[in-house]
Amino acid sequence: MHRSIVVCALLTTACNLAVGPVTAPTTAPPPAPTTTSTTISLPVTTRPAIPTGVVGRPHGSVPGLVQFRGNPSHTWYGLGPVPFDPEIAWSFPDSPMCSVSTVADETRQWCGTGWTGQPVVWERPDGVTEVIFGAYDRAVHFLDAATGARTRPDFVTGDLIKGSVSLDPDGFPLLYFGSRDNKLRIVALDRPEPTELYAIDASDHPGVWNNDWDGNPSIVNDILYEGGENGILFAVQLNRSFIDGEVSVTPEILVKVEGWTDELFRSVGDRNASIESSVAIQGDRLYFTNSGGRVVGLDISAIRSGVAPIVFDFWAGDDIDASPVIDPDGSVYVAVELERFLPRASEVGQLLKLDPTRPDDPIVWSVDVPPREPGDGGLWATPALGDGVLYAATHPGELLAVDTKTGEVVWRDEIGFHAWSSPVLVDTTLVVAVDCDNGGALRAYDVSNPRLPDELWHRPLGTGCIESTPAVWNGGIYVGSRDGFFYRFGR
Repeated sequence: MHRSIVVCALLTTACNLAVGPVTAPTTAPPPAPTTTSTTISLPVTTRPAIPTGVVGRPHGSVPGLVQFRGNPSHTWYGLGPVPFDPEIAWSFPDSPMCSVSTVADETRQWCGTGWTGQPVVWERPDGVTEVIFGAYDRAVHFLDAATGARTRPDFVTGDLIKGSVSLDPDGFPLLYFGSRDNKLRIVALDRPEPTELYAIDASDHPGVWNNDWDGNPSIVNDILYEGGENGILFAVQLNRSFIDGEVSVTPEILVKVEGWTDELFRSVGDRNASIESSVAIQGDRLYFTNSGGRVVGLDISAIRSGVAPIVFDFWAGDDIDASPVIDPDGSVYVAVELERFLPRASEVGQLLKLDPTRPDDPIVWSVDVPPREPGDGGLWATPALGDGVLYAATHPGELLAVDTKTGEVVWRDEIGFHAWSSPVLVDTTLVVAVDCDNGGALRAYDVSNPRLPDELWHRPLGTGCIESTPAVWNGGIYVGSRDGFFYRFGR
């Protein structure tokens, strides 16, 4: 099918989109329209397809931030300009997004968006920039980036959504995401309402921990890659097509890789090997991590034949929820939590650069991130790759700039305890969520000198920790908070 028709189908079959009513924001943003209704004409031109795993560049042909950290190598963070001294332009919805959810034997109310929670932001062919995100109210929401108006009906799930959603990078009208209701879903966006086409229920694939889906799916060459909290990595052939003008998938699970071993369980002293990070892909290599501290590399060159051998295997000694980052040389950066305090963690550190071509001695450098007081140390946030520098937010409350060649910490700043939001680097501006223990805020740094960031602005929120990762797009910063609301910061 002609690419313009494919992209057009992301709206509806006829390229017309009727939307629902606007909900009133809690702050005082400009008035918003009650609906957004547009019609576009063909042809529509889009950016040429970009090779898989290209570091520092967007993924696919759809103009937008289509997945967590922008591409499968987790190295592209959005489109500038980054707003200077931003205000809250709008908030969504008119009452907090909350629901009650149970983990193990604990039942409590969850509000807003949490880790990782980065939204999709993309430019539709009709001129509307759309923001898509999942939240703790058990729904995926679709908003007009300019106004905060709903652009489509919510898609409701059976439990809260913790992770980031993915928009199909090749122009098919499909959205991919997981939920705590045990399902990893593929949802069509070319119907009057978002419509589920397929789901993997983790309960049908017994693993070793639980059945949530935290990681963000990556779609590469018609194959979806995703790990579950059941400890299993899935590779699914999508077989995307159009039937009678509507998008269709006929998925086939190609490979399931168990991320645990008996040796891992003995080493960590428990059976938690859940995959809560997002897979990282560059070329024919895929890397995933798990809560047992294992870093696994797969050769996916023959994945369509059902073959994905393990070619790299490293134990970092503690839980890894942050997603791996791959640089242009194929080195892998891994951020590790510090909560078990095993001897291995002291040996290898919590922020590591690994060289997979040296499987017997892969550590290029490492940085220790101990707790500052009794409690946990390490990192939950995924680092951002800059110009010769890796920017990393730590759980104890520091932002670090680390020389990517030597591992030297060349700069550090205080950002507050519980820094789980991943730093975002766009052009020469670094945006970081800070002050999580004091009502939440966003802070920006000028990194024209990558080794000596200079604070540009600090925008307090004051109502809730920002655990989610912001999305920066064309003058706006989009992010949710644990106060129950989702915000656009801008002018």
